[in-house]
Amino acid sequence: MIVVTGGAGFIGSNIVARLTAETAYDVVVCDRLETADLAKWKNLAKHPIADFWSPEELFEQLERHAERIEAVVHMGAISSTTEPDADLILRTNFTLSRDLWDWCTIRDARLIYASSAATYGDGATGFDDDDDAESLSKLRPLNAYGYSKMLFDQHAVRQANRGQAPRQWAGLKFFNVYGPNEGHKGTMKSVVAQIWPKVAAGETVSLFKSHNPNYADGGQLRDFVYVDDAVDIIEFLLQSPEVSGVFNVGSGQARSFEDLARATFAAAGKDASIAYVDMPEVIRDRYQYFTQARMDRIRAAGFEGQATPLEEGVRRYVQDFLATSDPYR
Repeated sequence: MIVVTGGAGFIGSNIVARLTAETAYDVVVCDRLETADLAKWKNLAKHPIADFWSPEELFEQLERHAERIEAVVHMGAISSTTEPDADLILRTNFTLSRDLWDWCTIRDARLIYASSAATYGDGATGFDDDDDAESLSKLRPLNAYGYSKMLFDQHAVRQANRGQAPRQWAGLKFFNVYGPNEGHKGTMKSVVAQIWPKVAAGETVSLFKSHNPNYADGGQLRDFVYVDDAVDIIEFLLQSPEVSGVFNVGSGQARSFEDLARATFAAAGKDASIAYVDMPEVIRDRYQYFTQARMDRIRAAGFEGQATPLEEGVRRYVQDFLATSDPYR
């Protein structure tokens, strides 16, 4: 049995899709579906999950099935970088993760959990996923979400150094992931998903102007990674129980938002039409102009998968999902 927390969410449901299709595991989802019209349930509808648990019963159910649980893939989190309740963020993203760590350690289960590239803050210290205590202590996140993820990475490394860790553990620093099953995320959706309605209608889409002289309007750079590539790394880890640590999950190549928008228009067979608008002042002082994952450590651990090129990933997302009558994986 593999338990996927946040399994009805974006990355979580793509993990569930892969595991139910390719393995002999019983896959259990722990999540909240919220309102029926939000359609998170549609992220799961095509996949034969073994059970569905509410977050309130998670530890009761873990204990009930302790002998069968091979791994917990912990994707459940508050992922909004603008959530104002820092206490809620810490309870959800740190305290729950800490308790899962302890349970997996005691019950001899493996733990793979979602960290975040938000731990890198403005990127001034680079994007190296060195997971020694000194390197982690130098990171300066820009928001409470990034802080909560950094805090747990530090906790994981500290406990592992003390020999108090699950038999396998891995924290994954996701960069800008895009792909199917993110429709419920509202303003936290990828730019591809956000601009798609206007692209489909042949209308002009808006990107932020640059307020940094080193970058052109729309030239802000991000490491965009197709969700299938992220799931490839998780599947590799599940198949490699000897590999533990904190690892980046990205493409390893920074591309511009303009590149992303043009790829979306191209995938729809339409001429690009892009306008640039002022960035809200409230985010200007904590806006990242460049992210790019270093992928050396996960490759050194044995991962051989290749990142999907941006244009190909966007084409698949648009043509296989967004442009269809059934956009769910």
